[in-house]
Amino acid sequence: MRVAVVSESFLPTVNGVTTSVVRVLEHLQSRGHETVVIAPAAGAPAEYAGARVVPVPAVSYREFPVGLPTAIVHRTLAEFAPDVVHAASPFLLGAHAIGAAWRLGIPSVAVFQTDVAAYARRNRLSAATAFAWKVVALVHDKADLTLVPSTSALRDLEAAGVQRLDRWGRGVDLDGYHPRLRRDPAALALKAELAPQGELVVGYVGRLAPEKQVERFAALKGVPGIRIAIVGDGPSAPSVRAALRGMPVTYLGALHGRDLALAYAAFDIFAHTGCDETFGQTIQEAQAAGLPVIAPSAGGPIDLIDHGRTGLHTDPDDARALRGAVRALVGDAALRARLGEAGRRAVLGRTWQAVGDQLIEHYERVIDARRTRVADEARTMLRLLGPAGARLF
Repeated sequence: MRVAVVSESFLPTVNGVTTSVVRVLEHLQSRGHETVVIAPAAGAPAEYAGARVVPVPAVSYREFPVGLPTAIVHRTLAEFAPDVVHAASPFLLGAHAIGAAWRLGIPSVAVFQTDVAAYARRNRLSAATAFAWKVVALVHDKADLTLVPSTSALRDLEAAGVQRLDRWGRGVDLDGYHPRLRRDPAALALKAELAPQGELVVGYVGRLAPEKQVERFAALKGVPGIRIAIVGDGPSAPSVRAALRGMPVTYLGALHGRDLALAYAAFDIFAHTGCDETFGQTIQEAQAAGLPVIAPSAGGPIDLIDHGRTGLHTDPDDARALRGAVRALVGDAALRARLGEAGRRAVLGRTWQAVGDQLIEHYERVIDARRTRVADEARTMLRLLGPAGARLF
């Protein structure tokens, strides 16, 4: 199979979209499929996992390169002649690629990962929210299939009028994020640095951006026996530091690979604060590491956490709800252990290999459907043309 992956984000930018695309490329290579990547040009490598990377012009927005529609997309798809186009979190570039694929007769799969409309809703722009959903529906209109990561996202897209929907989650590295890493000397050293008096470490991993609402950690001010560790960076860093000023917080910056795994291993509790997550990948990573997790009962975390069994949900409309959840876990070691173990068991079937194979099945389904549709259209044309027309074929 030949797959063209068009992504709104790619290396060296690291975020949920990039991570997913990288894993997809690695899996497709392992299964013997040919790939090409079309992505914003800013610092992108020339090749990844056997895939040639075709850069397109980009502009910067909130520290992210945003790929622009260009003739390069149509030309690359025409030359590569893929069996399917994979549009990761389509916006300007992805929408252009879906349209180009449609014109070339190539089936496309759009992967919904970024809730564009949530930005307008968060800023109380009701008119803009309605417009944003219209844009989302327009972007996905020509895709043969749109894959969504959660039941919440599925309902939102259905309400927006998007058709041809199905579920596709995200995988997690069960070996890289593992409870045994807590005994690693490097993790123990980091834990001692974060909590020199033996306090419990409440950790966060993710971008520091308005939609993540990391400022909500201010609700933990005065909770005894804890230290806070923040992993990540982004445009909200000054706001977060101002909100948490005077609190026992360590800022570890953006971490990746083993350094990130060691950070999870040094945490005792994982807390997520954003209410606009379409999925919540860091929640899965924390669960794989065996941590008790806390997240708002909104968006993707609704699916990832079974309240009271694999983690704790908090009221998304109550910024202080995080305080009650943390206090409950701080005071109950048995509850922390039980939630951590159950969370680990809950993600055991979500390897990137399993999720990657599910994606390939989605590809095959749209390819087969397109072939069937083309064959049906050809037969219909033959019937309309009659015997004389049939001789032309």
